[in-house]
Amino acid sequence: MKNKWLLAVMAGLAAVCSGHAAETLKIGDAAPKLQVAKWVQGEPVKQFEPGKVYVVEFWATWCGPCKASIPHLNELYQKFKDKGVVVIGQDCWEQDEGEVAPFVKKMGTNMTYRVALDDKSKIEKGAMAITWMEAAGRNGIPSAFVVNKQGKVSWIGHPMEMTEKLWEDILSDKYDVAKAAADYEKAQAGEKQVEELSGKLRAAVTAEKWDEANSIVDEMAKASPENSISPQMMKMNILLMQKKYDEAYKVAGALSDAHPDEARLQLAMAWTIAAQPGLEKRDTVLAEKMAERANKASGGKEPSVLEVLARIQFMNGKKDAAIATEQKAVDAAPADAADPLKTNLQSYKDGKLPPQ
Repeated sequence: MKNKWLLAVMAGLAAVCSGHAAETLKIGDAAPKLQVAKWVQGEPVKQFEPGKVYVVEFWATWCGPCKASIPHLNELYQKFKDKGVVVIGQDCWEQDEGEVAPFVKKMGTNMTYRVALDDKSKIEKGAMAITWMEAAGRNGIPSAFVVNKQGKVSWIGHPMEMTEKLWEDILSDKYDVAKAAADYEKAQAGEKQVEELSGKLRAAVTAEKWDEANSIVDEMAKASPENSISPQMMKMNILLMQKKYDEAYKVAGALSDAHPDEARLQLAMAWTIAAQPGLEKRDTVLAEKMAERANKASGGKEPSVLEVLARIQFMNGKKDAAIATEQKAVDAAPADAADPLKTNLQSYKDGKLPPQ
């Protein structure tokens, strides 16, 4: 099968909208009790107190997306910690709990909220993992739950989707929990349909039945209309597989223009265009535009984003800009993660594109 890397990307995109188990915990339900083995950071929370809003975020040290979302959650926490919001970083599915405390210490000012270990004394998977994550049909991390002042689960989703307005509305009791519950149920139903379609999509792509693959992607878009990004990225990747590069980059450009502040989307597309093996034509001008948008959206201080931007700048003949950008990546990186960036920086100074 050609383009195995792209096929893997397709599978991953399909999985974004799938994989939900049977749900017994829903928006509007009373929040399950906290079952913590140990508080790694912050004052212990024994129970949910009326009048306070709690954010329970599930994460693990080995989870890359978790690490990427933690600064966003921490930024919200810093703005709301004096307004009655308590944030709990609930570690779950951990491979080595001994890594949690060092991880939190390394995150420093980017992770200042409470951090807890799951109680596995009676349940091997962890009590919180079962009564919260599994009960809500969430089998991907990071995942967050917001508990309102009445002790009800009022929001469930990816931490990066949480906004100041969401927290403000829940704090001020302006948030419509009933509507949120209905919207969430509708979204979940669509995601289950997408899950069924994802297997068909993979089969069609493997057989290089492109018309069928595109029809399935259209069905996915209809099943989950609130998730317009993934189907468009799938279309872009299908076109890349067909070597219809101009059409693929047209789709990518339109998607980039429609979501200029979506850092993860911009970065993913930029990296695909610039570094995906086997592409015979790369629109690196478009890729640079996407990387610049990702950098702006992430505040210009995220090493992984700066890394991609520097690489694309160099590919576009902008050696000095690449050196300057890579230096920013080195400066922004933790000390124990800076060495590979320094190596890349020297490559740019030597006039060479670093290996991937």
